Amino acid sequence: MGDDEKMKNEALQIIGQQQNLPTLVVFDLDYTLWPFYCECCDEDEMPYLYPQASAIMYALKDKAISMAVASRSPTPDIAKSFLQTLGIHSLFVTQEIFSSWTHKTEHFQRIHATTGVPFSSMLFFDDEDRNIQTVSKMGVTSILVGNGVNLGALRQGLLEFSRKSASSSRR
Repeated sequence: MGDDEKMKNEALQIIGQQQNLPTLVVFDLDYTLWPFYCECCDEDEMPYLYPQASAIMYALKDKAISMAVASRSPTPDIAKSFLQTLGIHSLFVTQEIFSSWTHKTEHFQRIHATTGVPFSSMLFFDDEDRNIQTVSKMGVTSILVGNGVNLGALRQGLLEFSRKSASSSRR
């Protein structure tokens, strides 16, 4: 069994431990799924993901949890081309990739409009604190990643999501 398979199994275990799961998991791109800013790259460069990102996304797919992208990249064409090159573009129900000063509230309004998923049923991973703060206020469980999305961030996100949904269902 390869490392990717091992990591995916570990991710599946982490997901399986939670009673309440998000309907939709939203990822930022730069420094969350991959370790660079796309605007500093050429479209023909070979992009790569953080080591555990792929395993996590395929585990979520296996558990039938939808995924989306929310990125403020000023170069959406490069970002989209990288998602194609990596073969992961089809994993996402929607990709909101545009430059914005709103710290992603606009991205999440569009994601909600497209998917119909309430903010309280979403889990979001991003590397910028101000996006986390702003999106949290919308009711989305938001997790700050320090070095890309990994199994630790997934565990933390699902635990926090589970805690939140347990407390809101008791009200």
